Amino acid sequence: MSLLDVSGLGITFGGLKAVDDVSFAVPAGEIVSVIGPNGAGKTTLFNMISGVYLPGRGTVHLNGVEITDQTPDKLAPMGLARTFQNLQIFHEMSVLDNAVAGFHLRERGSVWADLLGLPSVRRRAAFARDGAMKLLERVRLGDLAEEEAGNLSYGQLKRLEIARALAVDPKILLLDEPAAGCNAVETEEIDALIAELAGEGIAILLVEHDMKLVMKISNHVVVLDQGRKIAEGPPDQVSQNPEVIAAYLGADGEEALHAQG
Repeated sequence: MSLLDVSGLGITFGGLKAVDDVSFAVPAGEIVSVIGPNGAGKTTLFNMISGVYLPGRGTVHLNGVEITDQTPDKLAPMGLARTFQNLQIFHEMSVLDNAVAGFHLRERGSVWADLLGLPSVRRRAAFARDGAMKLLERVRLGDLAEEEAGNLSYGQLKRLEIARALAVDPKILLLDEPAAGCNAVETEEIDALIAELAGEGIAILLVEHDMKLVMKISNHVVVLDQGRKIAEGPPDQVSQNPEVIAAYLGADGEEALHAQG
């Protein structure tokens, strides 16, 4: 059984089928990429899987448990975390405090305990800061822990957002365009980090426009066009699919797909 199973997922906005009958699976420790042109339905698909949108049809199962109608706050403790296409960073807070914020989704303390400053609250705070520091080291930002987040480069901010998502100890991580806006060096750093996380057993579901990155690190690729799945398979197979090339990639996309030789 795959870690994540998406079956017949769909949603309609104002009569338009934004996502229509999409199915695929994500095994543990593998990188599955969802690609397609702008408006293909990739982020909408992510929003349904991660509980932001309630699907109009279809089901989502995580580790054999149906999560189709679960909200994001319920999904985090179940092992599903995500990043967003637009950075969700507190720029005036320190890098460390941004990472600590990710641990709040794991906390189970009471409001009274927080108000009274009980020892359990101090223990949770210490646990969060220690854990956040370890995550910053994991994404190679440990030396910038006390830096104001707004001073980081775009690529560093992307890695910070991944660190915060890792705070919930996810079984699967949904990454929405993690390399968007990054230069070549930053993209390589993101590439290496994603591969490391998958190597540790975390399943990765990736939306990305950088075809070179997708073809390099993906185990499996799902292709969307106008809300429907038009192809899926290993990267080399998808890169040779005439329908994929003709339907939305065009000459530039074909060149990108074959950039790895």
